[in-house]
Amino acid sequence: MADLDEMIHEDALPGNESELEPKPEWQPRYPGSGRLEGKVALITGGDSGIGRAVAALFAREGANVAIVYLVEDKDAQETRRIIEAEGRDALLCKGDIGSAQMCEDAVSKVIEKFGRLDILVNNAGEQHPDENIEDISEEQLRRTFQTNIFGMFFMTQAARPHLQSGAAIINCTSVTMYQGSKELLDYSSTKGAITAFTRSLSENLVDKGIRVNAVAPGPIWTPLNPFGGATKDKLAHFGESTPMGRPGQPNEVAPAFLFLACEDSSYMSGQVLHPNGGTIVGS
Repeated sequence: MADLDEMIHEDALPGNESELEPKPEWQPRYPGSGRLEGKVALITGGDSGIGRAVAALFAREGANVAIVYLVEDKDAQETRRIIEAEGRDALLCKGDIGSAQMCEDAVSKVIEKFGRLDILVNNAGEQHPDENIEDISEEQLRRTFQTNIFGMFFMTQAARPHLQSGAAIINCTSVTMYQGSKELLDYSSTKGAITAFTRSLSENLVDKGIRVNAVAPGPIWTPLNPFGGATKDKLAHFGESTPMGRPGQPNEVAPAFLFLACEDSSYMSGQVLHPNGGTIVGS
């Protein structure tokens, strides 16, 4: 995978959580209750940020967890340690979800190791701030869509043959889908596509007993923004515009993913949850 590390050069993305100060809060806030006992989950972007917090919480609730990550080996190994510290098995899959073949390979590794797949969390994403639409290069536009929406299609296509009735798919969209973002034109556009994908995929799979929902976080303190995903000015006031006046932490978002993954949400599909600091948005 050395070539992959060399290929990822734009900004500092996806960024190392191990180098971020202050550290994001990923720790589950309460004891587990076995809500995912015996389940297997695959989480893209699971090495850091929201993905790490979801992996930790899923493991605490009884799931074995596979994470897909791009190049951040140190973060991925720490997430493995976190999962195993909860007494669950972990699997690391390194690669670019913008490749359909990589997604096929990752799912094959999950099935080979665990023999099943019950929960798919499409969390990985990237963003690049630009003040003017003319500043968005064709390369950046293609790359953002390749990761954020093409990768979600590819991973879901790879996982679908292994998802049985009772399985759950949870996609990560964003508050920017509902509010827009003047500096994240391409990113917010992909998040709009993800919300439409979630609703359409739900209609496509609901009669198969597979539920599809999404989570739309607001400003959350993860490596995504500090390592090139936001301007310095935005970082200086990150999260202050929310009604709560602060950014959220990954462990304040992870419970929304858990709720949608377990039987607590058995009568929900095609829906979006909004852990965003109190911002009122249309559903």
